[in-house]
Amino acid sequence: MFESMLVFGLVNSATLLLLSLGFSITFGLSGVANFAHGGIYLLSGYLAFFLIRTIGLPYFIAVILTIIITAFLGAAIYKLVVIRVRGIVLNEVIATFAIGICILELFRWLGYVTYEYSLPYIVRGRFTVLGTTLDYQRLLIVVVALLLAVFVWYFTHRTKTGMALLGMAQDEYTALAVGVDSDWAATYSFAIGGAFAAVAAVMILPLGIININLGYEVLLIALAVTVLGGLESTKGLILGCFILGYAQVFTSTFFAPHWKEAVYLLAILIVLAVKPSGLLGKFKELEERV
Repeated sequence: MFESMLVFGLVNSATLLLLSLGFSITFGLSGVANFAHGGIYLLSGYLAFFLIRTIGLPYFIAVILTIIITAFLGAAIYKLVVIRVRGIVLNEVIATFAIGICILELFRWLGYVTYEYSLPYIVRGRFTVLGTTLDYQRLLIVVVALLLAVFVWYFTHRTKTGMALLGMAQDEYTALAVGVDSDWAATYSFAIGGAFAAVAAVMILPLGIININLGYEVLLIALAVTVLGGLESTKGLILGCFILGYAQVFTSTFFAPHWKEAVYLLAILIVLAVKPSGLLGKFKELEERV
């Protein structure tokens, strides 16, 4: 039992990391929490399905097009809507959340609520590790999640563009003083977040059906993980994914599978009550702000 919990905990943690990276990097590079993240994730799944099953494009071409189109969608969300309310945090939340709800409910209105929508596996087959049988698709999820996490760190700490974006998020006025365009930075971050949501969708959705309720669940997961780890911390994000990933597996094993959904909400409540900045976050605590 311990070996299987270890293996599936790793897979679950990697899945949470993939689902939350897009949300986290958008906030980390722009300071705007994109609450349309769940809707973008679901749209990516349906778009990939349409390109593969309806138009008949080869799988990898469809995946690349899905990522590109979703990146442009993320940029468009900022340029057409968020830019008009930039700096007013409550309005940013309302605007992005409304966009996400519109995307999800549009698919419900169009009738995409049956069980016929799914994406094909990228790789098929199974192998055994620590006495636990695992399919190659889940192994690929672990590999891609870790590679994206490394890419995010390298991009934000070793490239001029990434450091400019990170500087804008940390101190906008100083970044503006040295010539960094805040609107360009935010547009870029929304595009990256949209692309990451698409990568997560094409990697994870083959494991099940494309369901509209997934959009709401993905947003909740992204919020829980980023709040737990720290909204501006990549290391905190990874730590939060591992904590929640293994906590879910533990809950499902020793209690009941349906209780694992409560882990997200419990994590948010505990962290906000005990350490609002998150485990590795650097935002000032309440006693430092007053």
